[in-house]
Amino acid sequence: MQPLNAEQLAQLNASGQRTMQEALSMTFTEVTAERIVVQMVVTDAARQPYGIVHGGATVALCETAASVGTALGIDATKYSAVGLEINANHLRPTRAGTLTATATPLHRGRTTWVWDIRVTNQEGKLTAISRCTVAVIPIDRLHP
Repeated sequence: MQPLNAEQLAQLNASGQRTMQEALSMTFTEVTAERIVVQMVVTDAARQPYGIVHGGATVALCETAASVGTALGIDATKYSAVGLEINANHLRPTRAGTLTATATPLHRGRTTWVWDIRVTNQEGKLTAISRCTVAVIPIDRLHP
């Protein structure tokens, strides 16, 4: 996969309208075969009642990076990429600003891809780490 240019990034970001990506203010800023970078602006929608980013919002950010990274690396006319398993360790709370998830592939298999995702805050401090396994399934299994 060639790195996405500015126009392709804009199209990718537009494809997230009316999805979790839009609801949590996520934007792809870099997409290459070796690195997917997604930013999430911390809004009220991403916070839990104590005023910090909800762990589920962070996990959604991580899975978005891994799932889209996989989808862009497979034949989308034959296969779909869907999250199979994800875990995350939340290391530092975030109350405001922007979180950046950087996903790198650890394994690109025929039926599964595994990603390492590091989430940092605006100051570049690590706030979470995650590992996500994405299943590569025949498209007709999702859309019979």
